[in-house]
Amino acid sequence: MTLIRSLVFFVAQLIWVPIYATLMLFTFPLKPLTRYRLISGLAYSMMWLLRVICDIRMEVRGAENIPKEPCIVLCKHQSAWETFALQTVFPPQVWVLKRELLWLPFFGWGLALTSPIAIDRSDGKGAMKQLLKQGKDRLAQGFCVVIFPEGTRIPYGQRGKYKIGGALLAASSGVPVVPVAHNAGRLWGRNAFSKHPGLVTMSIGKPIATQGRKADEINAEVEAWIENEIQQLEH
Repeated sequence: MTLIRSLVFFVAQLIWVPIYATLMLFTFPLKPLTRYRLISGLAYSMMWLLRVICDIRMEVRGAENIPKEPCIVLCKHQSAWETFALQTVFPPQVWVLKRELLWLPFFGWGLALTSPIAIDRSDGKGAMKQLLKQGKDRLAQGFCVVIFPEGTRIPYGQRGKYKIGGALLAASSGVPVVPVAHNAGRLWGRNAFSKHPGLVTMSIGKPIATQGRKADEINAEVEAWIENEIQQLEH
């Protein structure tokens, strides 16, 4: 049954994403925040399809911790689930992502219209300068900045190296950091086709103050909270 449900979801996604992304190309003349609100409708539809077809539901803990002002969201990265879920939970946001994603037909085209910070991972110093410059610009526009500090999807139950970029942006901008943990990987694994039914819990931590603090200190606090919370979600 899980395989059949996963196949139905795949086909639905294959049909729906190109249609939605093509329609969203017409949002180009609109203001960035308006464009985002329209384009993020795709995430809501994907979460609906996951719930109806695959019986993957979501529980959010700590929603009251989301600041009213723009913030930096540092989130655990286990599957594609959180790329949809974060858009339905947090205010308008931009992502830090590898620029190659923008080259994908339909999905990448729509993604490019959400004002992402698309970096070249092979250009270490250049990518960091771009992150700091464009990150501050997006925050000033009223967006939250979403970063997966481990840089890539990490299999459920494993732990990657937390990169310093998000913490550096936080330290230089002074905006709060909101850590996010979840257990989506146990239902929808990294690069996995099968999507198992069940409840995914997203836990949102209290905002971490960053003004006057060093990036290393911020990064260590974020990592400690997320990894400890992941352990709590497993029980």
